[in-house]
Amino acid sequence: MKIKVLVIIIWATVINGMTQVVRAQQKENTFSTEGWWKPAEPPFSPVVNDDNSITFRVKAPDAQKVILHFDEWDILSKPMVKDGQGVWSITIEPVAPRLYQYLFEIDGIRTIDFANPVVKVGTSVYGSVVEVHGTPSRYDELQNVQHGEVHIVKYTSTPLKKPREMYVYVPAEYRKERKKTFPVLYLRHGGGDNESSWVKDGRAAIILDNLIASGKAIPMLIVMSNGLTDGSWAGGSTVEGMDTLEEELLMDIIPIIEQNYKVEKNKKYRAIAGLSMGGGQAYVLGLRNLDKFSYIGQFSAGIIGDGKFSHDTYTPGVMDTPANINKQLQLLWISCGTKDPRYDGHVAFVEELKQQGVNCEFHDAVYGHEWEFWRQQLRDFLQRLFM
Repeated sequence: MKIKVLVIIIWATVINGMTQVVRAQQKENTFSTEGWWKPAEPPFSPVVNDDNSITFRVKAPDAQKVILHFDEWDILSKPMVKDGQGVWSITIEPVAPRLYQYLFEIDGIRTIDFANPVVKVGTSVYGSVVEVHGTPSRYDELQNVQHGEVHIVKYTSTPLKKPREMYVYVPAEYRKERKKTFPVLYLRHGGGDNESSWVKDGRAAIILDNLIASGKAIPMLIVMSNGLTDGSWAGGSTVEGMDTLEEELLMDIIPIIEQNYKVEKNKKYRAIAGLSMGGGQAYVLGLRNLDKFSYIGQFSAGIIGDGKFSHDTYTPGVMDTPANINKQLQLLWISCGTKDPRYDGHVAFVEELKQQGVNCEFHDAVYGHEWEFWRQQLRDFLQRLFM
């Protein structure tokens, strides 16, 4: 009896399997790659034309009004025109080769260009980015040269007691010259940015790749850590915030770099610089640690530009001996764009330093508080380091 039951079960299984095969053979295959075999669609938006004019488009069939806001500081706002398919468009006049930021305003609501995956991101998403290539290539444009690497290093911040990340640029020469040790620039971001911003928006790795290839800068590492303590500009700019960031720099960041990378371990081969909030941090932490840094670069710092900065508060005792500052630093670089509201404060600050006998250089250009200025400052500052 058991054998008969087993035989019946086996035959039932076989018949069911055969039935499934027949059904599968009889079922129509509805999947097809028809229509895939064609070239990629032309870009929808933005489109950089041969004459460096740019065409922007956005699909908004129900919108009543759409405006393009173009550039980061000197913003060009232009109404867009709607076609019969509900696509709004505009072509702006030719522009100089560089990186530009833009937004759409649709019925009063500002938005990025969702047809463009390139965006400026920091503590939030600020806008879409379009690149206008130069001939010859721009200083901050990817060129046919040897390229370094960008590492993301994770660590736990001792004073903040939480996980953090830093981006580390390593030049191409690092892998080739196995016995060589390299200098380090510690580069700090602004209040609305994060540790990735100098790579993504500042093009720091590309800029240094190009400078090294042209013989204008020596190979070095760039370490870009997070300069926020609580997510706010204030948290990274108060005395207490500076104390926290100084502890993290000295207890965590520099030791991690010096334990894991082939770098020089004395002040002669260390520099610190930054933009905006990070510029204030670089200035304060650099002056507090003259035994550890020989170069300081400060680009457009708010705490410097408001006319209320106190060395006694942020760097007590340091200004008592200006001669020691001059002895310890190879370069104190201060800069600000002439359109930046921080500019007049910077001019007065530099004049005060000089009156106190502190050697420094002041650099400006016709820009606002914007990345194009800071990329140029980094390019020029790098050429003065460790020479």
